[in-house]
Amino acid sequence: MKRQNFQNHSKIVIGFHGFTFLAIMALVIGSIMALAKSSNDTFYTSSLLVLNSFILLLLAFYLRSFSLKAQDRAIRAEEKLRYFILTGKAMSNFLSTRQIIGLRFASDEEFVDLAHKAEKEGLSEKEIKQAIQNWKADTYRV
Repeated sequence: MKRQNFQNHSKIVIGFHGFTFLAIMALVIGSIMALAKSSNDTFYTSSLLVLNSFILLLLAFYLRSFSLKAQDRAIRAEEKLRYFILTGKAMSNFLSTRQIIGLRFASDEEFVDLAHKAEKEGLSEKEIKQAIQNWKADTYRV
């Protein structure tokens, strides 16, 4: 496996990000076209198909956002514990969840200093990731 760094740390799952999205969009477009061409006899069935396609679209969006939110909460807890283990003090409440998520890639040697810098300078998640010298891979996030 290629060593993880800022340039290659994001992950695209072709089955979800590609196929599922395209299939749902084809269903949405096709069902809307069928509804537009429907007659009085097929209007009800066509409208149910449109409703189902939008339900699938919303379901896919919320399934992804809910799982990411749960992962973000776990990462925040893990990084706050790591900070406490390294310093013996609680992490500042002024760091945002996005900043803490960016810090998860920092090695233990640079983690504490980078956390202080992020808080002091208001670094974004991307800026934090770019500032990391010794990248600690996170291969479990989807």
